[in-house]
Amino acid sequence: MECKGFLFDLDGTLVDSLPAVERAWIGWAQSRGINPAEVLDFIHGKQAITSLRHFMPGASDAELQAEFLALERIEANDTDGVTALPGAVALLDRLNSLSIPWAIVTSGSVPVASARRAAGHLPEPKVFVTAEQVKHGKPMPDAYLLGAEGLGLAPEDCIVVEDAPAGILSGLAAGCKVIAVNAPADTPKLDQVDLVLNSLEQITVDATANGVVVQVR
Repeated sequence: MECKGFLFDLDGTLVDSLPAVERAWIGWAQSRGINPAEVLDFIHGKQAITSLRHFMPGASDAELQAEFLALERIEANDTDGVTALPGAVALLDRLNSLSIPWAIVTSGSVPVASARRAAGHLPEPKVFVTAEQVKHGKPMPDAYLLGAEGLGLAPEDCIVVEDAPAGILSGLAAGCKVIAVNAPADTPKLDQVDLVLNSLEQITVDATANGVVVQVR
């Protein structure tokens, strides 16, 4: 594969935050009398406010905002067990060493995403797209279009690296190349992505005169 820059999802792609995510949302579901399994099946890859709207259809905007802020505080302060996924730090360090543009494009808010990036000891991106910047979250294309714009690149010149079905659909809708890493087998349109991998450790990158060459080992 060839590209000029990378757009990485955060949770489940660069960092393993699943224990913290599940603790927060299971606690929220139980407090609301909602089946936690239904909540966990819905939330991954989506903005928290999208999930709250789904499970609180009759709530006012003020009620949703209050619920979101309470949940955000819990998630931003609970990073126990949040670690970088295998190959993540090495890949980002490699991109930095070659001056290859990359961004993090997440459905998380600034407090939550910043806490998890720090907990995973990931290098800080120059472009960090979070929920606050995006009106229509994943699976809509807005987040990845904004990430490409932030890098000064056309979407088709970027590779999206994602694990969640909503994010994979977002990357495809944005017109980017897509690498799916540890994506569920039943992910919609998985047959349309460019590569399906088990780990970031499989990715190698080299800079060329025309951009970046990506290979799989």
